[in-house]
Amino acid sequence: MNARRLPDLGPRGEGWFLIQIVLFVAIWGAGLIGPQWHGVARTAGSLVGAVAFAAGGVLALRGFVDLRENLTVFPKPRSGATLVDTGSYGLVRHPIYGGLILMAAGWGLIRASIPALAAAFVLGVFFDMKSRREELWLEDKFEDYPAYRARTRRLFPWVY
Repeated sequence: MNARRLPDLGPRGEGWFLIQIVLFVAIWGAGLIGPQWHGVARTAGSLVGAVAFAAGGVLALRGFVDLRENLTVFPKPRSGATLVDTGSYGLVRHPIYGGLILMAAGWGLIRASIPALAAAFVLGVFFDMKSRREELWLEDKFEDYPAYRARTRRLFPWVY
């Protein structure tokens, strides 16, 4: 995918944030539809979902904490921002996005909801695209960003 073809959706990427909110509401609402499976599968899914939800929560929360004053809801970095490449950002370039994807998938499994799992998949594709657009802004702002990107996974530690 050519990130240069992804739209800005506003001066700071406001549209990306709004789409994200809509997807969160869809995932939550879809989780209320169900359960689509029962018995042992439901129990196992709930356990795996709880682990994914908790791990995602830790990853996202750590991302929030590690960004400190650089934190913004928009994908374009603040004017006085510094490049954070330690803590959770030493493991992945977008720990908040990765954590939120894990939480969404966990919610779908806990709720035994195929629509919520489908929406979590859509969220994953969305965050992959959003991160690619964001990285263009980060590369423009920080000369060290290409080297950081080369050594660090995108969304999930040791995986992707």
